[in-house]
Amino acid sequence: MKNSILLIFVMLITFSVNAQNAVKKVIVEPYYISDASDATDTTGSYLEPGSKTFRIYIQLKPGCRLSKIYGDERHTLKIASTASFFNNTDYGKSFGKDFNKVNYKKNTVALDTWLTIGQTTRKSSITYFGIPKSQDTDGSFIGGINNDGGSSEIPGGLLVNNEPLAGVPLTLADGMDTLVNIPDQWSDNGFFDMVSGIDTTIFGSARKGSEFESNNAFLQNSGATGVNPDSNQVLVAQLTTKGDISFQLNIEVKESNGSVWKYVAQGNDTLDERVCPLLKYPPVCGCMDKNYLEYSSAFLCAKPGSCKTPIVFGCMDPASCNYNPDANYNVQSLCCYPGLCADRDISLVCPELKDKQPGLKIYPNPASDKLEINISNIESENVSISITNMFGVPIFVKNIRTDSDNYFHEVNISSLMSGIYYLHVRSLNGIDFTKILIKK
Repeated sequence: MKNSILLIFVMLITFSVNAQNAVKKVIVEPYYISDASDATDTTGSYLEPGSKTFRIYIQLKPGCRLSKIYGDERHTLKIASTASFFNNTDYGKSFGKDFNKVNYKKNTVALDTWLTIGQTTRKSSITYFGIPKSQDTDGSFIGGINNDGGSSEIPGGLLVNNEPLAGVPLTLADGMDTLVNIPDQWSDNGFFDMVSGIDTTIFGSARKGSEFESNNAFLQNSGATGVNPDSNQVLVAQLTTKGDISFQLNIEVKESNGSVWKYVAQGNDTLDERVCPLLKYPPVCGCMDKNYLEYSSAFLCAKPGSCKTPIVFGCMDPASCNYNPDANYNVQSLCCYPGLCADRDISLVCPELKDKQPGLKIYPNPASDKLEINISNIESENVSISITNMFGVPIFVKNIRTDSDNYFHEVNISSLMSGIYYLHVRSLNGIDFTKILIKK
């Protein structure tokens, strides 16, 4: 049991992306692990010993504000666990902003499951916001001597478990601090029944549940920053469960220059929407080495043994003279064919074709009556022969089909006026020759 918890509760779990995004990291913070004393309370509903409480933070670039968490018709908002989530039936809330500070001291209210955008208490004389416990320096007002001991009035209070896997004990740091710029304009949709006003999702206490999934839900405000403006880590959820959590979030961010961007867990980048794999948890792990075929930019962590096939660049066209049977990544511009080698010397690229390259000879030149045309080293195919004057006007055009490696064709030019002409030979296979013809 403890080994499975260790996989998650080693330390803050963070994943980062490149600097061009406003979203820098997603942090899954181990907040608390319940014990047998916490399970004695019956007022707030049964909290199974060993239940794990997590807090989810989204770290933004300094100056950015998180204004919305949502699911729409194209992007699913999903939070799930392999076991039911815990919700306190005494003073639990669906949203962190709605808690009164005094109620955090009662039984297991402080471990309730909820969503938020930064705020952890309802606005009153003092408003608190989430901050990772390791950064919280103003002490704690929950747990231990600050707790009422629950229905069994446990001496010394509840929430005193100091399990190292959960980080700083709640009796020393509660992960809440004040913030000067308090967001307003709160609104939500998709969590409460329109008629009864009851929240039956995993964030309400009306029923137990292990999954919230919606394409028509949101929580929003005017925009919240983190308590620490430099790290700018905004709390978005607190989740308590005995199981393993997963989530898929979509958010709206207001940048310091006034622009508004949407970041989604999966999909495709658009004019106002960017895909951010960080918003999907647990992260997809795989090959992160670009020198291997298995590499993908969607991977956020390396998976041992996932990089299996080193990339070998080359020409993969068997019809080319430099076909590379060992290549697994085709670069068409590397392919060379008789008469077509992308401005490279084909005799160096494919020396075996040095004496087999297509060629064009005409004789006599200058000529007076008849012109002999010799096309060599060309496979059987349709060829166009044309003669144009100095201005590019066609004087003679004939389409032929070669049927041997050395093709001879005779053209009567006796009717042409004396002067300079151009002889062109072209094929559908890319062969293109031009020679100057002098008519006596």
